[in-house]
Amino acid sequence: MMYGFEWDTTTPLTYASSILPIILIGLTVTLQAAVAGFAIALVLGLVFALLRRSRITAVSWTTAIVVEFLRDTPLLVQLFFLYYVLPDYGITLPAFLTGALALGLQYSAYTSEVYRGGIEAVPRGQWEAATALNLSRLQTYRDIVVPQIVPRILPAMGNYLVAMIKETPVLSVVTVLEMMGLANMIGERTFEYLVPLTLVGLIFLLLTLICSAGLHRLQKALPKAGIPLR
Repeated sequence: MMYGFEWDTTTPLTYASSILPIILIGLTVTLQAAVAGFAIALVLGLVFALLRRSRITAVSWTTAIVVEFLRDTPLLVQLFFLYYVLPDYGITLPAFLTGALALGLQYSAYTSEVYRGGIEAVPRGQWEAATALNLSRLQTYRDIVVPQIVPRILPAMGNYLVAMIKETPVLSVVTVLEMMGLANMIGERTFEYLVPLTLVGLIFLLLTLICSAGLHRLQKALPKAGIPLR
């Protein structure tokens, strides 16, 4: 029994139906962690991309080093550092927040490169036109740059969202009970791993297919030249 549920292992179908409510609890945690992590990655990645374009060499180089460190070290190492090392220095975070933060930090390094590529793809003449019109830096990014880069960066961002969803099972090592963690617990208690792991695999497949289809439709709906200016 787990979360007040009981399971029946007499046949694979009844076993699957009896454990499905538990797996769906894990699905909720999986989606929450992926959404929270992706939100962090989107915001922090944009900050990194803008800092790397800073005219102050110390800022741009420091940001580049941080991005490379985050991108070149494994997610599991970063997760262990946040969960097990930071408490030694008086910083203790809840398991779920630690997992979402680790996902966000790891993928912010990737999204920052996507942002940077999109920004650099904007023709130089448009930057010069913004300067000639005496637009502030904020106005230039808000009204000229961002509307043009959204259609360009959407496919890559979508790929990272799908990848992040598939990375969530790593969070089980810090006691975040997402789908894979719950499936393993069920397997340990019933000594039947095939059905719960297959069920989780099918749900992950369905999730990624839905995300891919949604992103494809969104990409087709957006104008190729960019979102119309206000």
